[in-house]
Amino acid sequence: MTQQHNITRRYFVSYSGIKLPLTLVNEITEDSLSNRNTYFCGHFDVNNQLLRCQKIVYGEVESEHVYSYHPNGVLKLAEITEDDETRTLSFSEN
Repeated sequence: MTQQHNITRRYFVSYSGIKLPLTLVNEITEDSLSNRNTYFCGHFDVNNQLLRCQKIVYGEVESEHVYSYHPNGVLKLAEITEDDETRTLSFSEN
């Protein structure tokens, strides 16, 4: 686990569900990354909200989700980058 400017970076084997933001599962240590071809890197704020999720394959970022939230904690915006294309999804406070 790495922490910078109130952002904590943690590593995971996979994610579950289909709703956004993704739910990262099976946390692994930074030391174990050299033994993995694919993993997810999650960047969390002080409230443990996922701000950025990167799928790393053979050391390269294959896809990335960047999230922002409404003041009530509900997902506001998701920017999803895959195959060099970025799409933005907006969500209401409800």
